[in-house]
Amino acid sequence: MMSPRHFLLFLPFLLAFSILPDSTCAAGTIIFTTLGRSRYNFDIFSLPIASSSSRRRPIAVDRHGEHRLTDGVSVNFNGYFPSLASSSFLSSLLPSSSSSVDSLLYVSERNGSSAIYLDLFLASSSPSTRRDALELQTRLQFPLVPAPDDAAAESDPNVSMKDRPSLSGDLLVYVSTHQPNPSPRQSWAAVYSTHLPTGRTRRLTPSGIADFSPAVSPSGAWTAVASYGAAGWPGDVEELRTAIYVFRTEDGSGRTLVVDHGGWPCWADESTLYFHRRGSDGWWSIYRATISVGTTTVSLESVVRITPAGFHAFTPATSAGAPGIIAVATRRQTSNYRHIELIDMRSGTNAYVEVTRPVTPYSHNYNPFISPEGSQVGYHRCRGSGNGNPSLLLENIKSSYPEAFSLLRVDGSFPSFSPDGERIAYVKLPGLFVVNSDGSGGPREVFSGIAFPTAWDWKRKGTIYTSYGPDFATEGTQVDIISITLPDEDDDDAGNAQPSIKKLTTGGANNAFPSPSPDGKWVVFRSGRSGHKNLYIMDAVEGESAGIHRLTEGPWSDTMCNWSPDGEWIAFASDRDNPGGGSFAIYMVHPNGTGLRRVVHSGSGGRTNHPWFSPDSKSLVFTSDYGAVSAEPISNPHHYQPYGEIFTVGIDGSDIRRLTHNSFEDGTPTWTPYFLEPADVAESLQGSAWCEFDDCHWLNIQAQLDEAARGTSC
Repeated sequence: MMSPRHFLLFLPFLLAFSILPDSTCAAGTIIFTTLGRSRYNFDIFSLPIASSSSRRRPIAVDRHGEHRLTDGVSVNFNGYFPSLASSSFLSSLLPSSSSSVDSLLYVSERNGSSAIYLDLFLASSSPSTRRDALELQTRLQFPLVPAPDDAAAESDPNVSMKDRPSLSGDLLVYVSTHQPNPSPRQSWAAVYSTHLPTGRTRRLTPSGIADFSPAVSPSGAWTAVASYGAAGWPGDVEELRTAIYVFRTEDGSGRTLVVDHGGWPCWADESTLYFHRRGSDGWWSIYRATISVGTTTVSLESVVRITPAGFHAFTPATSAGAPGIIAVATRRQTSNYRHIELIDMRSGTNAYVEVTRPVTPYSHNYNPFISPEGSQVGYHRCRGSGNGNPSLLLENIKSSYPEAFSLLRVDGSFPSFSPDGERIAYVKLPGLFVVNSDGSGGPREVFSGIAFPTAWDWKRKGTIYTSYGPDFATEGTQVDIISITLPDEDDDDAGNAQPSIKKLTTGGANNAFPSPSPDGKWVVFRSGRSGHKNLYIMDAVEGESAGIHRLTEGPWSDTMCNWSPDGEWIAFASDRDNPGGGSFAIYMVHPNGTGLRRVVHSGSGGRTNHPWFSPDSKSLVFTSDYGAVSAEPISNPHHYQPYGEIFTVGIDGSDIRRLTHNSFEDGTPTWTPYFLEPADVAESLQGSAWCEFDDCHWLNIQAQLDEAARGTSC
């Protein structure tokens, strides 16, 4: 009989299944961008806590004893210190000298999608400042295992987001986007539990509900979550306005609303919950809820605000081993960075102890957690310029349909493949670059201005269309379309030759998003020349000087157009359902202006953008908030607008499929018929991850008031 250790080690192989739909999408490669993601890498760190049972003796942090717990590979975040002694299954994995073993449960993207890992490593006897990861003994991966009697779960693709793991006995509790929400613009995030000895997985969140940030009570009997219910996501990125529910960890029963406004719950004991929310004064603060827990019922007794106005505090964490101590992330007015602090509530005066600011004053630190015995506080942050892997120009993302197409992330925006599949054009701010499709040779800058879309001519070898000028601009802003023709690579002098650039539009009335016809004769593009953004068609070589034809007309924005490979259709994004309201849907129209129809929309207020045809012209890949958010945005401040995912859909609007599962903003996808082997496209960029992103700018209360006065918003 296979031992528990061997079963768990083989679990990823035994249960990693690849299910293809009955009618797969057209084969090839889909490439997209994730805002900022390619250039940051997180690791999990910890610092020792020196505490005392005496209320008169303050807690202290050994700021010279910081450990880097993860190994500098990929992105590692949202850690949790499990109690190995409470799990008979994990205890069976420990060596005989188990007292010398520490453990860390965390999320990592090292396999091409977020997954849950458990690291067992030797405890350190002599801490050193910012040392490398501790000596790893065993690393285990926990995939989402569908329950044998869950037919719906077994029919779903095996790629999904995993997040916020915790361990209660032999139950692993976590968030996953494994099962689709039946309605558009409703989150797929739900709480699941996996019984480690058997691999049996149970969904604890009711169908149609979105749950985030689960926390299991000290006894393991109850789980608290942040939830926004069946009403769906309203589009908020500053605060989700979640409510806190409590249910039985065993099976999800007894689900009860305890706080109607709150997020990121954690348990201090069986009758005390801490959580965060943004108050009416604009400050994020920590609150304490006292609840009455019966055998089958839970009820709220009181809610008290713990942290005052004047600074932000969020993502609280507690531990039964450190009663009266709360770890929080803060943004104080005296710092531009998010830092971890401890609140000592034992004396009744709420003393604050800085954790990370004295160690890394110019780095953001996120989402603290405390060890079961209360001796360590953990958090994650960028590992910095001196550690870890360099950034990737191209990164393989685990595909739900690996036999249908490969899925790649590029370190840039608006990527597009040359017709022969050998090169990729993409933009940075500023600059337009070209690189071999396997990433080799390094990127070459072919245009130094501010460009944003790219599209290759089907017939004229080496010709790329783009537009240059400010992005997200008004209809009359100076933006024009150009063609860039690269030197012929077969020419002996190509290495010294410069690209030739030709301006195709005149007047500069926000002309953008060019897409050539497959016969090489025409270019469709977006222009604001009428006072509204509509679609036009012009000559591909001579531009609008050779004549121009208006394709769409109306007081709305038609934009982000793409011509189908068979020449029959032009797909585009439009807000014509609610002009000026910020909501976009995908439409299609024949090049002669007939056959206009809507293909897909994520609902009122939703954004469905950047359509691109499949090689057989029967499907579209696009980015959308169709799957809503997958995590509390305040816990992911480096993810601006955390609602974009990559989807495909048939041109008749059927068969919508989600390709990416994360809490980032994915966008600007394109599709080539050439299948790129994932192993052949991991090309490193020079230099290290910079991680120089800002925290949420709306956390600056004064800036928020200034924006409101100017009539602007996030």
